Amino acid sequence: MSFVVKKIDHVQLAAPKGCEDEARKFFGDILGLAEVEKPEELKKRGGVWFEFGTFQIHIGVEEPFSPAKKAHPALVVENIDALKEHLNNNNIPFTTDDNLPGANRIHLHDPFGNRLELLEWI
Repeated sequence: MSFVVKKIDHVQLAAPKGCEDEARKFFGDILGLAEVEKPEELKKRGGVWFEFGTFQIHIGVEEPFSPAKKAHPALVVENIDALKEHLNNNNIPFTTDDNLPGANRIHLHDPFGNRLELLEWI
């Protein structure tokens, strides 16, 4: 082939209209992701973007909205036990999953019902 796929730039998750403040609280305040300003032309669509490392998560408005229950991004975390404690302290439910050998991982849902996987490789 004459081309090469190099990396993931961003993952988009859908959310309902008016989701921005709740998204900021969850992805920014709870998960600690930095908000990225959207380009001016895209701001009118609603939603909000976040960044970590060289990757982004875009929360985009979709009407009618239906959360992703199976499809999900998987985010690698450093010190997942501290994250679990942080989630517990903020009343964010999650489930532990030990079915992936070599990974300490959990599943949770964002405020809109989208599934997220967070894991730390052991």
